Amino acid sequence: MSGLIGRKIGMTSLYDESGKNIPCTVIEAGPCVVTQVRTEEVDGYKALQLGFDDKKAKSSNKALDGHFKKAGTNAKRKVVEFQGFDEEHKLGDQITVELFTEGEFVDVSATSKGKGFQGVVKRHGFAGVGQATHGQHNRLRAPGSIGAASYPARVFKGMRMAGRMGGSKVTVQNLRVLKVVAEKNLLVVKGAIPGHKNAYVIIQK
Repeated sequence: MSGLIGRKIGMTSLYDESGKNIPCTVIEAGPCVVTQVRTEEVDGYKALQLGFDDKKAKSSNKALDGHFKKAGTNAKRKVVEFQGFDEEHKLGDQITVELFTEGEFVDVSATSKGKGFQGVVKRHGFAGVGQATHGQHNRLRAPGSIGAASYPARVFKGMRMAGRMGGSKVTVQNLRVLKVVAEKNLLVVKGAIPGHKNAYVIIQK
């Protein structure tokens, strides 16, 4: 699927024709530079490697400097491969937010906010024990029973327990594009997307 790399700006809301308030997310999408062109003859598949967001030269090594120099651009912080572009592109070409049109649907991927080590109530939505009476002292948010007796004499894999939460790749599918602001490279999509403010996101058609 073709797409762009972007940065999450934050959330806002828009009103539709009927006056309904729609929550939406603003994304700075591109412009992205074509830093490598994958071909069937050389690589065995067709794809475009796109770079987004300049970084200081001192933060890049010589190998990356040579890679970006071949494309005639500065070193980039984020580099992602995309497949499915209809048009032919060359090294150094810029792809802007005009790739998207209002009304179409996109998938947005990003790394979700890290929550640290969390219990079962927050992590899995357990209700807890639910009562503070009958001699219960500190069991309100406890997970309860996690296994059987002498058989199977172990805890099954995948048991929902306390643990590290967040900080993983999440994809939200079928978000409608509400507005494309080409002059400011902004994309407004309906609903929420994963990640903190200024987090890198990948938008795919």
